Amino acid sequence: MEGSIKELSVYRFEKAKEDLLTSKILLDQQMFKASINRAYYAMFHAMRAVTVLHGFDSSKHSGIIANFNQKYVKEGIFNKEASKIIKGAYMLREKSDYEDFYIASRKETEEQLKNAEKFIQIIEQYLRKEDVI
Repeated sequence: MEGSIKELSVYRFEKAKEDLLTSKILLDQQMFKASINRAYYAMFHAMRAVTVLHGFDSSKHSGIIANFNQKYVKEGIFNKEASKIIKGAYMLREKSDYEDFYIASRKETEEQLKNAEKFIQIIEQYLRKEDVI
């Protein structure tokens, strides 16, 4: 049985919150790179919870981010701060995941987590307003 778009959005948002919690646990364990990664993915899944509501999905991160910025930020549904947060999170995650000798600091990891928490709150408010959650 196939689920509804609303159920898929809820599922993706729950995954976002789970990744956020995982990021906190990893930070507590001083696993900074992994925490940065999970904080980014929390934001990514939260964006996908929104974009699916209007029939958009992509296998590419850049596609999701571009659609989110074009449809939701540019049109004023979310403010520009949301776009700045996701851009910075994406860049830091790329650096953390793919640069061989990159050393993540506690400070930048805490900032990534703080930004992810803020982003998740923004998305949650929207999903509540749209009567999704």
